[in-house]
Amino acid sequence: MSGELAGRAALVTGAASGIGRAVAARLLDGGMEVLSVDLRPDQGGPGVPHQADLTSPEANERAVAAALERFGRLDVVVANAGVQHVAPIEEFPLERWQTIVSLLLTSPFLLAKHAWPALRASGHGRFVAIASVHGLVASPFKAAYVSAKHGVLGLVKTLALEGASEGITATAVCPAYVRTPLVEKQIADQAKAHKLPEEQVLEQVILAPHAVKELIEPSEVAEVVAFLAGPAGRAFTGVPVTMDQGWTAR
Repeated sequence: MSGELAGRAALVTGAASGIGRAVAARLLDGGMEVLSVDLRPDQGGPGVPHQADLTSPEANERAVAAALERFGRLDVVVANAGVQHVAPIEEFPLERWQTIVSLLLTSPFLLAKHAWPALRASGHGRFVAIASVHGLVASPFKAAYVSAKHGVLGLVKTLALEGASEGITATAVCPAYVRTPLVEKQIADQAKAHKLPEEQVLEQVILAPHAVKELIEPSEVAEVVAFLAGPAGRAFTGVPVTMDQGWTAR
């Protein structure tokens, strides 16, 4: 695998853990230079660390500028950073809604906006959003997350149409539940919302929609991103790339 992406540069958000860390590591292994953006870069994400609170519009612009300053080019943007909050709609805090929408939807928009000239100059620019199966379907108690992820699919469709004549593709990777800290941290909230013991949440709530009752590994998502970033991914644009353990087959 080493070298198939050589000579190119990427920006990956949420790169200190979970899917983002796996993606950054896989792109590095493929020969790319990678700016690993995270709120907590001290946790040691792969590549060149860059600290940013991507709920801030200015931080998104600075992250793109940092990649261009460091590498002199930017070929791939992977918008992955995310948070979650689980609560019934009548109890859902406005502040959590605003934070989630800012990070999951507004940040990808701003990254695309500021990276667009560099992606155009690349000649084969790739914008990849790590969406979710929740960009295609809904689950209860996740109003902000589901709404934002549905919005991301609309964003990549628009970017695909705008980028078609400029050599830029835009896709949304839509995994079901992945073995990440984000999933692990929501078990207690899911137990409360569904009125279940925590030990029953994984089987009865999290994996319930899966036809295959297994979590996806971050490395599996990273392989899909590397494929989309490479030469074989050029025909994928404006679409969700679904890896959902059979969730949406029902």
